[in-house]
Amino acid sequence: MVYKNILELIGKTPIVEMQHMSPNRSRLFIKLEYQNPGGSIKDRIGLSMIEAAERSGQIKPGATLVEATAGNTGLGLALVAAQKGYKLILVIPDKMSQEKVLHLKAMGVEIVTTRSDVEKGHPEYYQDKALSISKSIPGSFYVNQFNNPANVQAHETTTAPEIWEQMEGDLDAIVVGVGSAGTIGGITKFFKKMNREIDIVLADPQGSVLKNYVETGETGKAGSWFVEGIGEDFIPSQCDFSFVKKAYTISDKEAFATARELLLKEGIFAGSSTGVLLAAALRYAKETGVEKKIVTFACDTGNKYLSKMYNDQWMSEKGFLDN
Repeated sequence: MVYKNILELIGKTPIVEMQHMSPNRSRLFIKLEYQNPGGSIKDRIGLSMIEAAERSGQIKPGATLVEATAGNTGLGLALVAAQKGYKLILVIPDKMSQEKVLHLKAMGVEIVTTRSDVEKGHPEYYQDKALSISKSIPGSFYVNQFNNPANVQAHETTTAPEIWEQMEGDLDAIVVGVGSAGTIGGITKFFKKMNREIDIVLADPQGSVLKNYVETGETGKAGSWFVEGIGEDFIPSQCDFSFVKKAYTISDKEAFATARELLLKEGIFAGSSTGVLLAAALRYAKETGVEKKIVTFACDTGNKYLSKMYNDQWMSEKGFLDN
């Protein structure tokens, strides 16, 4: 099949059953979202949010788009914006990998770097800064993935139905992380209609407030973490935790080690957030002690973390390698 343009390649990603890391009594399946053309699951929402804004008249031809992102949403938006002729300004936290920054610059994106050590409400917090920039540019569109219904809709109408079809409706649990909450929101909406018995398992980086909120109803104080793309210091408005049966906190060290093991044992080259998801999936499988079919995601490609998670020197300097 010949496609008309690169955007037609977004979605329809394969699922692979893991052969070497699955616990004895469970079967783990991983959906390879890094096979989207921009290298991550966020291509789905980049396309969905821009096209929804076009339909509603919020984006005019030649407009400037502004967004706050930890990286992959920015890459998804950049892919779509370039094809549709829009200028894109991204506000990113300073912990973002150099590979992502260089990729964005190569795509013609204007980058504004801000602090990652400040919380929501601070003028240098990446979301607040992006909103401020958008307000200063007449006719610009603030994408606002954290409060954009098209984010959730992308996963309700593409990601979740793909899983249902690929697994032939035969699965017991889905392990997800939360960044903007579009994935968990869309998957929960879909499976509420299709099978209310499927468990949603939350994988959360150590330092994020989401696991604590699920278990206690309180956020507590956020810490910091090196994993990119998931975990939050607030509760995104699109969060739907109604199907979450279990939540796990995963340290940076465990996440990085698990992702590196995934490459060595399964040949799947994925990013740091995948390490969090897979580590949580493995814990869930071991704790349940019964045979379950568990689906999780390779959220993005490991190519974006060669200078960090896959760099022994960086890992050693940060104390993530056992000597």
